[in-house]
Amino acid sequence: MPVSQPTIPRLEEFLFGHARCPVTCGNHLEIGAGTVIPEVNFTLQAIEICPENWADIREQYSLMIEDLCRRAVELEVPGILFEFETLPPMTVNPAWGLEITEILSETIDRFHQSHGLRAALRLTPNDTRDHRRPPRMRSGPFWEGMVEFLHKAPHAGADLLAIESTGGKEVSDEGLMNADLKKVVFALGVLAPRDMEYLWGEILSACEGTDTVPSGDTACGFANTAMVLADRNMLPKVFAAVIRVASVPRDLVAYRVGARGPSKDCAYEGPYLKALAGVPISMEGRTAACAHLSHVGNIAQAVCDCWSNESVQKVRLLSADAPTVSLEQLAYDCRLMNVAGQSREDARKLRDWLVESDSALDPQAYVLRPDVVLRIASEIAREPTPYLQTRRAARAALREINRAFEEGRLRIPDRERRWLERLAKEAEELPDREEDLIAECLPETSRETFLPEEYGLS
Repeated sequence: MPVSQPTIPRLEEFLFGHARCPVTCGNHLEIGAGTVIPEVNFTLQAIEICPENWADIREQYSLMIEDLCRRAVELEVPGILFEFETLPPMTVNPAWGLEITEILSETIDRFHQSHGLRAALRLTPNDTRDHRRPPRMRSGPFWEGMVEFLHKAPHAGADLLAIESTGGKEVSDEGLMNADLKKVVFALGVLAPRDMEYLWGEILSACEGTDTVPSGDTACGFANTAMVLADRNMLPKVFAAVIRVASVPRDLVAYRVGARGPSKDCAYEGPYLKALAGVPISMEGRTAACAHLSHVGNIAQAVCDCWSNESVQKVRLLSADAPTVSLEQLAYDCRLMNVAGQSREDARKLRDWLVESDSALDPQAYVLRPDVVLRIASEIAREPTPYLQTRRAARAALREINRAFEEGRLRIPDRERRWLERLAKEAEELPDREEDLIAECLPETSRETFLPEEYGLS
């Protein structure tokens, strides 16, 4: 899916529940066709994933999906997406992850047949390639285990296939810890896109000839790492906001090679993907507080097509297990959006309230404003390569943030204001040619942490 211009020409059309290219999957589930649906992600309490505990692990997942399906029927949700993110040993040992996938899929299908539940299962295997340092991205036992898992996933019952890929993260992490914009752009604009193209070629191959939809990727390991560090005052929020926007081009690679959406919930850059690629997006915000804290709890909902909880453990609360509680919260949020969505005027009003409640308080929220997204997306679309798109994204984000601050529409702490000038200078100094950036950055990396040949670099 090449991207030469945003698929959404006007702000009035940039709304929750409506995507230019809706997706149908699973048991007649439509995403992005006019209705916002909940996406619930659930996981185990702390437990060792080992043969001795396997019977208990199977039972826990079986109980969770049974309770979730039952509550979804009772709440009369118009549709629901379940996400199973494997725990690392379940990808290293594909048979384990595939067995849980079969358990979840069989229960979902049973509730569709008995109650007409429109539901689908999104499977997200871990990217385990960084379990070895320096990471081997295209060879070795971790890559081979992932490939086996990906190709067997459709036959185990996965309706959608996704991943949180980590290509370039070993360089990005160093750049984030040093607030080094050039190094992070090298990771996001050069290394990650090369890895995405290679990895997503394998994912598309795994889905070919099956009903499984290749859904999407996320810059979680890059932009969300920056967001968490900023929340802990270990990184400037303006820097984290720029990294969020700069992560968009690497995500777009998946859609260019054939992914169809919905995007991953933890990809807070999702509005840019919706604007540029026309795909439906899953988003998380205040409902993800069970997994992590953020300053974008309302604005993240503004143009979503699925509304997610990120992930929640199977712990008992007063009313029910936490995954079931999360589902109920998501379902009621979606009801409100879908009632507002019956009128374009009301949908725009609710969207704008969600936006205004967050956008002035944090630059990470400001860059998710739908009007800002459309302006920056238009700039990204003008560039022909991921590197140039990443450079343009960083520069455009800084201009938007600086203009909003100067006009009094965005609050930035005193301690961070000097970063605007510094980052703008660093962004303008990024070279015009990708080859020149590679030549500058390769000598600054160590083979103890990074292997250039794993990205096709010498």
